[in-house]
Amino acid sequence: MSPTDPNQRHVVVVGAGMVAHRFVEALRARDNADSYRVTVLAEEPRPPYDRVALTSYFTGRDPDDLALGQDQLWRDPLVRLRKGVRALRVDRLARVVELSTGQLLSYDHLVLATGSYAAVPPVAGKDLRGCFVYRTIDDVADLRSFVEKLRADHPGRPVRGAVVGGGLLGLEAAGALQALGAEATVVEFAPRLMPLQVDEGGGAQLRRLIEALGVTVRTDTATAKITDKRTGRVRAMTFADGDSIDVEVVIFATGVRPRDELARDAGLTIGERGGVVVDSGCRTDDELVSAIGEVACIDGRVWGLVAPGYAMAEVVVDRLLDGEATFPGADSSTKLKLLGVDVASFGDAFATTSGCLEVAYADAVNGVYKKLVVSDDARTLLGGILVGDASAYASLRPMLGQELAFDPAALVAPEGGEAAQLELPDEATVCSCNNVSAGQVRRAVDQEGCCSLADVKGCTKAGTSCGSCLPLVKKITEVQLAAAGVEVTKALCEHFSMSRAELFGAVQVTGLTTFSAIVERHGTGHGCDVCKPTVASILASLGNGHILDGEQGGLQDTNDHMLANLQKDGTYSVVPRIPGGEITPQGLIAIGQVAADFDLYTKITGGQRIDLFGARVDQLPAIWKRLVDAGFESGHAYGKSLRTVKSCVGRTWCRYGVQDSVGMAIALELRYRGLRSPHKLKVGVSGCARECAEARGKDVGVIATEKGWNLYVGGNGGFTPRHAQLLAEDLDDAGLVQAIDRFFMYYIRTADRLQRTAAWLEEIDGGLDHVRDVILHDSLGVAADLDAAMAKHVDSYSDEWRDVLDDPAKLARFASFVNDDTPDDDLHYVVERGQRRPATSAERSDPQIEVVDAARRPVFLSGPTLEIRR
Repeated sequence: MSPTDPNQRHVVVVGAGMVAHRFVEALRARDNADSYRVTVLAEEPRPPYDRVALTSYFTGRDPDDLALGQDQLWRDPLVRLRKGVRALRVDRLARVVELSTGQLLSYDHLVLATGSYAAVPPVAGKDLRGCFVYRTIDDVADLRSFVEKLRADHPGRPVRGAVVGGGLLGLEAAGALQALGAEATVVEFAPRLMPLQVDEGGGAQLRRLIEALGVTVRTDTATAKITDKRTGRVRAMTFADGDSIDVEVVIFATGVRPRDELARDAGLTIGERGGVVVDSGCRTDDELVSAIGEVACIDGRVWGLVAPGYAMAEVVVDRLLDGEATFPGADSSTKLKLLGVDVASFGDAFATTSGCLEVAYADAVNGVYKKLVVSDDARTLLGGILVGDASAYASLRPMLGQELAFDPAALVAPEGGEAAQLELPDEATVCSCNNVSAGQVRRAVDQEGCCSLADVKGCTKAGTSCGSCLPLVKKITEVQLAAAGVEVTKALCEHFSMSRAELFGAVQVTGLTTFSAIVERHGTGHGCDVCKPTVASILASLGNGHILDGEQGGLQDTNDHMLANLQKDGTYSVVPRIPGGEITPQGLIAIGQVAADFDLYTKITGGQRIDLFGARVDQLPAIWKRLVDAGFESGHAYGKSLRTVKSCVGRTWCRYGVQDSVGMAIALELRYRGLRSPHKLKVGVSGCARECAEARGKDVGVIATEKGWNLYVGGNGGFTPRHAQLLAEDLDDAGLVQAIDRFFMYYIRTADRLQRTAAWLEEIDGGLDHVRDVILHDSLGVAADLDAAMAKHVDSYSDEWRDVLDDPAKLARFASFVNDDTPDDDLHYVVERGQRRPATSAERSDPQIEVVDAARRPVFLSGPTLEIRR
């Protein structure tokens, strides 16, 4: 049917949040949905975006990157998205919506997805300049601009901020303040942080972890008023007990309220605590009006979570297409990472069930609290709380209400891995965001012909939202494929039937040194963008010379190809190695002078290194030469190799330090620099148990003890953060280095392509215990070989930047255009906080924003778009 077909029914969706997006996406995915056309009214001037990821805006993420789904959804001829348009009134009798444009929009069915607004308590001074809420992109953009202006007006003095509310949104807001370089104080009325998710024990541990990150926490505290300067700006916050603090920025994060005013004015029934009342089919009093998401009051409750809203969207789609779907209930389980701290709660977390028992484990030193709630016979899992380490959440949550065949204490005890091996029943939910059960995943394999994790994701939508369930979904998929007699291939790609580990062994044994020889001997065809970089990495790990030598140069990924990190505007960033984070004043001056001379944006990275952004390809050799002449070398920030070894100051300066963490960090970084591996490697060395180097979030973490060093392995950040696990205790210096040598080399030889150490430990047969036996007890008889391989790497190390500078053939690669020596000047920037950064497409088309070229000369654009040569 065409968009103008008179037989089509018109659905108007008021609101353009995450739930509205899911409704449109679900409707257009149905085979029989062409009888409907959809108009979505977006109050904000942008398409639906991921509100859950708002805090990433403060870490440099472009707001455009938060957009949900694919652009083609809004190019669908049966879908119209109207941005910047408000619905003012609904006339249910005439079936029209009055718009802020003055138009009347008729509907056959109306879907209210208006969401909620940030609640602000009636605190005196709440409307002063400097008070913010934390709800939309515009909210966070205003907050960012305000804080950055304060910092510019008062250089050298920290901006003091406070957050009213210590729930999950409040801790997100505190993280935003820290990301902006401001001090943060969290003020919570309840006696603990996150009172709706964690109990007293979990709250105490959470507080210790948050305070260790530099956030001041005040619980049992009520805010009485906010006072101002004569300029009308926030100056101080006074509490009910008479105490006060000086602040310049206040963020209210005290919950949300349903935006039900449209429904209320239309005469629809409103719940006792707000929200438009709907039945199990998400219909209101008016059968032609549905409500979904945070504005809907279902079973007497308003749900402020994404997963229930998604479920409601699916129900309404089904009902529109003559189905009988009902709201399945909501899973209030939550798994979050707040300020880098893992927090999860699920089921009866507060042990309210009659006769239930609690099994708890607390480790204040390592920052871990785990509690499970079980039935009075300790056989049925009822709920739980995890703080500091929530890795077991994905396996535990689906077991709610299921009978346990073992002691529940095994699930929370240190290194208890039984949860990951549980056989989940079909009805157990594995993806709460999209309400996908273990049975649905199994049926996707058995009945829908899915043969891979990607197939299962496309068929069931499991893992397509937050992604935290993907490890569990992958395991179920592989087990089901094996049960069906389908061989789960470990093939690297269509050109190599071997896994990466098998190919590594084959190349090592045969001694082949070129891709063409390797593919001729062990594979077929001419290779692809999967196997070529993998072979390049294997050859580099085996010490096959410079990565740009001969045939190897054409195998590399973009970053390795240029020995620098490609940025979104086509320029590159340069990261010189600073072992252990220790640098002399002369070194700082040299880097600063290079940045000034080449007009590069400078940033301290999370690994204690200095990143220089905005270098053109043709400038890279000149920048490297200046840095090399000053004593620096490549930091390998572009490679799947050792990145950094982060350290605290250790016993040299710190009164708590018990070992020389800086000296050890420098020794380790110089030893493992340039070590190529399946994925990037990061190391941390802390001089005491206070863990200021965050070593347990690294692939290898070293923590000092009175007797030596504790060695942790398999930690990482990113999309699937993991805490490192204890491998060995109280090692001396030589024992520590030997253990790390063997761990790295065994990982390099046996891991899959692009597999982090955390995932490798989960997948390798025998897990951590097996790896410990190999490394410490030589259970496979390969220890001497691993030692020799590392010794060869150390002896053969050479700086990749210097090698390029000394080789005219390699230098010839570094030109902006292959057929022209002219530098690429079609790069455009805006100046922000004294440094230039790439201009966004919106900024390039905004006549009010000054756009400059690489030389900071104003650029006058003739149209709204700009073609940039890459």
